[in-house]
Amino acid sequence: MPNYESLVKKHQELIEKKNTPVDDTNGIYTRYKNPVVTAAHTPVEWRYDLNAATNPFGMERIGMNAAFNAGAMKWNGKYILAVRTEGVDRKSFFAIAESPNGVDNFKFWEKPCVIPQLDEPDTNVYDMRLIEHEDGWIYGIFCTERKDPNAPKGDTSAAVANAGIVRTKDLVNWERLPDLVSNTGQQRNVVLHPEFVNGKYALYTRPQDGFIDVGSGGGIGLGFVDDMTNPVVQDEKIICGKVYHTIYELKNGLGPAPIKTEKGWLHMAHGVRNTAAGLRYTLYMFMTDLNDISKVTHIPAGHFMGPEGEERVGDVSNVLFSNGWVADEDGTVYIYYASSDTRMHVAVSTVDKLVDYVMNTPEDTFTSAGSVNTIIAQVENNKKFL
Repeated sequence: MPNYESLVKKHQELIEKKNTPVDDTNGIYTRYKNPVVTAAHTPVEWRYDLNAATNPFGMERIGMNAAFNAGAMKWNGKYILAVRTEGVDRKSFFAIAESPNGVDNFKFWEKPCVIPQLDEPDTNVYDMRLIEHEDGWIYGIFCTERKDPNAPKGDTSAAVANAGIVRTKDLVNWERLPDLVSNTGQQRNVVLHPEFVNGKYALYTRPQDGFIDVGSGGGIGLGFVDDMTNPVVQDEKIICGKVYHTIYELKNGLGPAPIKTEKGWLHMAHGVRNTAAGLRYTLYMFMTDLNDISKVTHIPAGHFMGPEGEERVGDVSNVLFSNGWVADEDGTVYIYYASSDTRMHVAVSTVDKLVDYVMNTPEDTFTSAGSVNTIIAQVENNKKFL
């Protein structure tokens, strides 16, 4: 049996390791050097049977594969992540990790979240967005995956995805609500707007024809629900669609719930394009009108953040994904993002910087010649400062 105290000590050293900002920055955000949550951050007692009688060789009984795609919020003065934690059995579950400062010292709560089941149980759950809604509830909107009942015999990979919904007052006791009802195909990456819109709940959706294939669907949609205990989405329309030869050519979906600013609602999303090496996921931003959230007012060209260095490598390589950020009262924004379906990172910016980035970065001209003209215009404007 291994020395339990040694295991705990190493685990504690990992959790308490100080994180520092990297030197290189583009002026928009600052990455931090170390991942903030990894599979190794999960508690020792989750993974090891500490009874020498039943585990005489000191083996890890329940292996953890990854910790990624975390929802985020500020709660009781702490920075909270609802981490998609994946075991080596490929099943994902949600677990709360908290930090006193938002950049390191993330520690998991004692036990994973218990999500109540519906009549048809979830096979897998993942990518929860945490939304503190003005109705007084904290909602968790996540993807629920089940085997496709119409799959041909012998096809053990076909799945059906939908938006599962829970709500809570304390992040411990979760009330399961019915899954989202939509007439626009399978739903993944569904996000609840934090405020009522004309007395209704507003939901950002991502309709697609199949579990993997977008088909005729795709794009970030917007629909409305009268009652979250009967979540039938109505008047759903695409507000930010796919565009040929862009970073969101193949598919796109909203990340966390938007941040309200004086200039408009700040949104972060993921865009996907195909490459010879497979799919590439990056993050991009846009802004919607303060009073009409269906109206996109600004959308900078290209990605806001792409994978760099070790972020490029993991279970599903060349991927950045974010479904959580925290805007502090002082204007600091903590952007929590996962790399390659493996680990969680943080980058830090401010509301003012992000608003400036979204409103003043040139938009996509959708042609190479247009990109050249954009660069030349900036060169000409810069001549008087050289």
